[in-house]
Amino acid sequence: MKKEIIKTEIVVKDTSIRVIRVGNIDYISLTDLARFKDSERFDYIIQNWLRSKHTLEYVGTWELLYNPNFKATEFDGFKNEAGTHSFVMTPKRWITSTNAIGIISKQGRYNSGTFAHPDIAFEFASWISAEFKLYLVQEFERLKQNESYQNKINWSVRRELAKTNYKIHTDSIKENIIPSISENNKQYVYVNEADMLNVALFGMTAKEWKEKNPDLNGNMRDYANILQLVILSNLENLNAEMIEQGLEQRKRLERLNEIAKKQYSVLQDNKSIKKIESLDSKENLNLL
Repeated sequence: MKKEIIKTEIVVKDTSIRVIRVGNIDYISLTDLARFKDSERFDYIIQNWLRSKHTLEYVGTWELLYNPNFKATEFDGFKNEAGTHSFVMTPKRWITSTNAIGIISKQGRYNSGTFAHPDIAFEFASWISAEFKLYLVQEFERLKQNESYQNKINWSVRRELAKTNYKIHTDSIKENIIPSISENNKQYVYVNEADMLNVALFGMTAKEWKEKNPDLNGNMRDYANILQLVILSNLENLNAEMIEQGLEQRKRLERLNEIAKKQYSVLQDNKSIKKIESLDSKENLNLL
């Protein structure tokens, strides 16, 4: 399963530095750190740092300590070449050749660039400027103690609730519906079943919601509240069981709509739901 990425940033000496959390590990943007030294040739700054023998010994030793899948033989080869005039090292080459995990390369609108574990990012910052490193460490420690950042880590609520029973639901569709329909129609089954749940809970299909909200990005589930997402997760699980029982879609829709109404009535004042909603609200405010 693809690891979720939590994104934030810190400001060091008037420079915005992105920090991403992949799984349970923080990574600091080397790309942004390099921009502090040279805003136009930041890629060259990283490559120049990586090609030095001292740097390779440091990042290689870090990998040997923390990465059981690190390719030590390739590391030894690079270490022997380091320092020569012809030696060139890029983050991509280092990651691909040695199976490194301390430095990662990301693509995307927000998180594009080279990122590194704090141990390595601090070393890079020290190479740029000792003063800059001290400010970076200070701001990073402040981030780690920041309550809103911890809430992001511990309560990425909407995404987690939305996907809780998704695999159970899609696996049931795959095993019990897809084998009985034509090849041409298989691609529509998942969308069709998802829309059936949308109607059961929200009273409309995804297309109908989009037509009513043309200016909003995403879909209706992105704008659902916590209670709705809890019920949706429950409905996905129940629908998977009904599919396995062989119930036709019309009967499943009627039954799921009844269940959705009942669960809404029962759970709307639930203290646990209220607590999650409160934490979710804090997270959303911190994202503004």
